[in-house]
Amino acid sequence: MCALGISKPIVILRNIFLLCCIVFFFNSVQAQKKNSDYQLHIRKASSAIVIDGEMNEQAWQEADVAKNFWQILPMDTSHAAVPTEVRVTYDNTNLYIIAICYTSGDKPYMVESLRRDWNFLKNDNFIFCIDPFDDLTNGLTFGVNAAGAQYDGMLYEGGSNNLNWDNKWKSSVKNYPGKYIFEAAIPFKTIRYKKDNLQWGINFSRLDINVPEKSSWAPVPRQFPSVSLAYTGVLVWDQPPPPPGLNISLIPYALAGVSKDYENDTKSKFRKDIGGDAKIGLTSSLNLDLTINPDYSQVEVDRQVTNLDRYELFFPEKRQFFLENSDLFANFGYQDIRPFFSRRIGLDVPISFGARLSGSLDKNWRIGVMDMQTKSVDETGLPVQNFAVIALQRRVFSRSNIRFLFVNKQSFNYELPKDSSLPVYSLYNRNVGVEYNLASANNMWTGKAMLLKSFSPGEANKDFTFANDIQYLNRNWKISWQNEIVGENYNAEVGYVPRKDYVKINPAIAYLFFPKHGSILSHGPKISSTYFFNTSMKQTDNESYLSYSINFRDQSTADVWVSYDYVQLLQPFDPTNSDKDTLATGTQHRWNAFGIDYVSKPQSLLTYDFSTRIGGYYAGGSRQSYSGDIGYRFQPFVNVSLSASYNHINLPAPWNVSDFWLVGPHIDVTFTNNLYFTTFLQYNSQLNNINLNMRLQWRYQPASDFYIVYTDNYYPAPLSVRNRAVVLKFTYWWNL
Repeated sequence: MCALGISKPIVILRNIFLLCCIVFFFNSVQAQKKNSDYQLHIRKASSAIVIDGEMNEQAWQEADVAKNFWQILPMDTSHAAVPTEVRVTYDNTNLYIIAICYTSGDKPYMVESLRRDWNFLKNDNFIFCIDPFDDLTNGLTFGVNAAGAQYDGMLYEGGSNNLNWDNKWKSSVKNYPGKYIFEAAIPFKTIRYKKDNLQWGINFSRLDINVPEKSSWAPVPRQFPSVSLAYTGVLVWDQPPPPPGLNISLIPYALAGVSKDYENDTKSKFRKDIGGDAKIGLTSSLNLDLTINPDYSQVEVDRQVTNLDRYELFFPEKRQFFLENSDLFANFGYQDIRPFFSRRIGLDVPISFGARLSGSLDKNWRIGVMDMQTKSVDETGLPVQNFAVIALQRRVFSRSNIRFLFVNKQSFNYELPKDSSLPVYSLYNRNVGVEYNLASANNMWTGKAMLLKSFSPGEANKDFTFANDIQYLNRNWKISWQNEIVGENYNAEVGYVPRKDYVKINPAIAYLFFPKHGSILSHGPKISSTYFFNTSMKQTDNESYLSYSINFRDQSTADVWVSYDYVQLLQPFDPTNSDKDTLATGTQHRWNAFGIDYVSKPQSLLTYDFSTRIGGYYAGGSRQSYSGDIGYRFQPFVNVSLSASYNHINLPAPWNVSDFWLVGPHIDVTFTNNLYFTTFLQYNSQLNNINLNMRLQWRYQPASDFYIVYTDNYYPAPLSVRNRAVVLKFTYWWNL
């Protein structure tokens, strides 16, 4: 471990963490599932079921009923005020569910639009989660808002949700006086499960934002999400679930488009491409995904931010191929220590083909293997490159796991360029790592310990990374500790590690008070401090943060905060990120700041939020920052929103005064549950660019789409086109 440059204090911290793991072992190994007494028996349907939002089939009359829901919010100590009743059944093809969601009074339901994967907190909704292996860690969630828009996602790490996952299922919602009924058919081919497992984890959740109230069938403590897999009940099958049978899906696409670069006055470029994906269910829980010449032009554009950071910004993965079981690959590590980041593959260069094998081998073992190959680019001298990833996860104790990861990036037939203007690419880069993820049966104790090593041509020592954290969370307290050590020569070319050669320590503590009466549901302080040191334990950064949060009973929230910052620059830095002069390496900077954040109640047609920051900045300067969002819904068909941020920075010469605007109006029109039109405009004064993205999507059948995507980039002043593109894309999901 000497190659890490770890000092004695850090070794002591590591030993303290390992001691916590040992203490936690005794809690984990003896713990039982919290809601094992909440059991719902599922029997095979005695009649055919039509998905129409009407409970008139004999099979529903015979099914067991899950009712008497418990409140999660505003307080988790009583039964729900608005009743919900749920029934489930199945046949040889589908899992069926029907939910009667009663409402209070004559108030209309509240939804944003008919768009899929809506914002959970801004819609009256019903969702449910399933954990087919009953491992309390991984699962799926499905649901609808009160207008019938679908919602689905993959659950990982006990309750985190990836809504970018999208699959094939059918649902219907019908509104009645005083209630709405949700009915759905989930094909067994959509679910990954062990065919002889007679008990699945399951829970049902309801959000009525008019009351306001969030509730669930099996009780969930208020500090956790309603899809927390540690608190699922049990779905008891009358016989083993039927095997999905032949489970092969072909998803071809055809594309045509044209683009023109007006800035460089080049000729129009015409596109016509075909390609596609295939999904092959090797078992009911293990899936093989294949892709040839993929295209992701229909993926929503990234939301821009004003970049005043010293390090690279992170944007999430949205491409569908990389999403199923993505936690096996992408969640290894920490927020700023990711040995694998799929956006490194194929964003600036076409992908030739790829394959991914992922899923569960049994209740204890999960596996992920991915291989992607990109094309060469003559203009930049980029060679053909291959990206291979292997992930293996073993469950230990009740909800914890040990995970192994190997990442390899390889260049083929590559020689150093003779032209010095061309970039130089590495022959290979490899990463290998192991981590232990701990989670108690009641989810109150969570943590991680991780070790990584990289391999590159000519790489010296100090190429290790070590990090760990532990967190305790109950209704009142949230206490956490995290420390990281990233070696000077650690190199993750297929990862996201914006900073190297540091030691980080981050303690934090928060507490909530719960008044018995009044408009405030809870309130309390939080204090955290993040310290960065070099590997000789000399401090280079510190941000200390004190805040006070107020959560109102109408679901609006407010925060006030103050902070202290210290930065010793490790490299030259332009504090405006606008190609002006730079501050020198080694210079020290200190400042204080304060701010207010507010989010309005969601049960209004007009919603808004805002954030402010006022205080010092680099070189004795000052920075004022104001940002906010405002939205209005003409429900359920139109949702109009506007995001805006303004930064006023005052620095000594040569920077002087800098004003940065970022404005983004967004119009979302959902004509039906299957026909969407979105217009997204972004004006970024820091980049001197206006971006327009318009997308029409017609889901003519489940998981099959036709897209028209139009993109423009402009210079703001004088207004002139930089580049323009339009794409037509057709996809079809074909089950064999």
